Amino acid sequence: MKLTITAGPYVFDAVLETEKAPHTSKAFLERMPFEGKIVHVRWSGEGVWIPLGDFDFGVNYENHTSHPAPGHVILYPGGISETEILIAYGGVAFSSKVGQLAGNHFITITSGLDKLYEVGRKTLWEGAQSIRFEAAQI
Repeated sequence: MKLTITAGPYVFDAVLETEKAPHTSKAFLERMPFEGKIVHVRWSGEGVWIPLGDFDFGVNYENHTSHPAPGHVILYPGGISETEILIAYGGVAFSSKVGQLAGNHFITITSGLDKLYEVGRKTLWEGAQSIRFEAAQI
């Protein structure tokens, strides 16, 4: 399924990884359009994240990684740290104050990858940015 992600002033095309992460994709689809605020990561490197506290998507690990590539969107379903969605814009070693984590890679950004670094830097230096995930208009 194709998605549109609007992060701050930037718009990206993306694909929901329904075959690789079917349960996470389904849970996320049920909550779309999904809106939040991205802030820069604290420990993980070049990424932005949506902190979600104790929000429960009702999923376990699938297609999980600690090293998402630029343009990969992962969901950490909670447990030893809070629930979160992370978007990698550069090198990421996904972790928290308690150590390394793994999140479910469930969305891949397919256009505008050259603008992801700008999103990360804007978030780092200017603060939280709005983000919206929605089904692409075909």
